[in-house]
Amino acid sequence: MRFMDISKVAGKNNKHKVVLYALSTCMWCKMTKQFLKDSDVEYEYVDVDLCTEEDKNKIRKNIQDKGAPLSYPTIIVDDKKVITGFRKDLMKEALEL
Repeated sequence: MRFMDISKVAGKNNKHKVVLYALSTCMWCKMTKQFLKDSDVEYEYVDVDLCTEEDKNKIRKNIQDKGAPLSYPTIIVDDKKVITGFRKDLMKEALEL
């Protein structure tokens, strides 16, 4: 699924497709971005609060269709595994860090 305001962060660890849904003002979201960056993980992210209403609805639907609660940060790995919240343990496991 593609959105207007998607940003790509380069990293050497690119064996997984990682999409992060975040809020620009959220401390946990910033910590998640920093963790991914420090781990040299390539990922894409969307600051949901900066999106249009239409894109926000698409993002909410995408998260909920995967059976996840609507909470930020939400990380989707390989379009299958969903991690909600700043969970280093789950991110390390899913990303094989």
